[in-house]
Amino acid sequence: MLTIIGLLIIITIVILLMSGKTSPVIAMSVVPLFGALLAGYSLADISIFFDHGIKKVANVAAMFMFAILFFSIMKDLHIFNPFIRLMVGLTRGNVVIVSMVTALVAAVVHLDGSGAATFLIIIPAFLPLYRRLGMSPYLMLLLMCMSMGVMNMVPWGGPLGRSSAVTGISATELWQPLIPIQIVGVTASVLIAGLFGLREKRRIALARTYGTTPYDRDSLLKQYDEDDYDTGTEKPKRFLINLFLILLAIVSLALGWLSAPYIFMLALSATLILNYPKPKDQVAVINHHAPQALSMAAIILAAGVFLGIMDKGGMLESIARDLLTIIPDEMVGQFHIIIGLIGVPLDIFTSTDAYYFALLPIVRDVVASAQIPPVDVVYAMAIGNNAGTFVSPFSPAVWLAVGIAGVDMGRHLRYSFFWVWGFSFITLASGRFFGLF
Repeated sequence: MLTIIGLLIIITIVILLMSGKTSPVIAMSVVPLFGALLAGYSLADISIFFDHGIKKVANVAAMFMFAILFFSIMKDLHIFNPFIRLMVGLTRGNVVIVSMVTALVAAVVHLDGSGAATFLIIIPAFLPLYRRLGMSPYLMLLLMCMSMGVMNMVPWGGPLGRSSAVTGISATELWQPLIPIQIVGVTASVLIAGLFGLREKRRIALARTYGTTPYDRDSLLKQYDEDDYDTGTEKPKRFLINLFLILLAIVSLALGWLSAPYIFMLALSATLILNYPKPKDQVAVINHHAPQALSMAAIILAAGVFLGIMDKGGMLESIARDLLTIIPDEMVGQFHIIIGLIGVPLDIFTSTDAYYFALLPIVRDVVASAQIPPVDVVYAMAIGNNAGTFVSPFSPAVWLAVGIAGVDMGRHLRYSFFWVWGFSFITLASGRFFGLF
């Protein structure tokens, strides 16, 4: 019963998000409540689930709120414009090269293993360039998702850390054989980005030929005032000191000097003091960008409610267990590979935590009867699943990305999901080629 209710909750939310029938806050706040009541939980139980979920995402919500204010103000000050002009100059406005550079830079920046940090660093820098060239911000997210999914398999990243906790094998030991897979994956992501760039170039050319608006221009104008549309030619204000603040925030984030929300709280404070010394101006600029920041913080908190009910209510673990009861005996020896092949959609239906903490030990035990070692299970499941982390509507980092990019979650899923799933087959094939499972 928990499995059925859990699947109904997930499917309902995904349908609502992808169809645009309601806002994410309503979908992820209300639907889990009805599911929990249907499962027989009391209001007191649901309150406990709520508290658990909110605690899990509170830091992310706070970081998002202050980070979006910080980067939005930096955009107002045109701090990214020299970078835009440099990128346009180096690429000569070549959409194909911009696409390939996006994938490569995302892979390098994601060496820290933090999806939220990577989105915070790259999107504010690349989005104005994409908008200036008429490129789709959804393409930017897709290219980032592919290369970040490959680089996510580092010892300090979440997947190998979770796998290490389950299997007892050190994360570093798990990672070393994955290095060739990461090299192949990053190379493939850059080459595929070039192909997507060619497609985007043709689309832009057709749009200009027939006098239609650039892709997503209409929806962008709904989220940004015309006066805020940055062409990349405006002169930066207090460029060196503001650039220093950005770099200091990024370095502090990467090295973990302080808690991420506090880093951006301090960075925002310094930005306001240096650029808007009058208190009334500080209040005005915060009020100008507050709607977007508060809206996305609310969505992240709503996602926490969903995760809390699904996790503490036992639905995620129930889904993971019951999925394994339908497999035929003759498929036991290959079951870890099958799970890897459907790892991307499973990330949506089970969440990353449930995938590794609930599903991994069960798959390990199932295939043990066929003498399949646990390390093989880890490789098949991790390689197949990693890219899916960044197309899951139940990952707070993804909400952070769509918020900063100013795009719609449902449209991101429709644009990226099947391409990312297909890309996971390439990394799985390379894992099979190198004999990891």
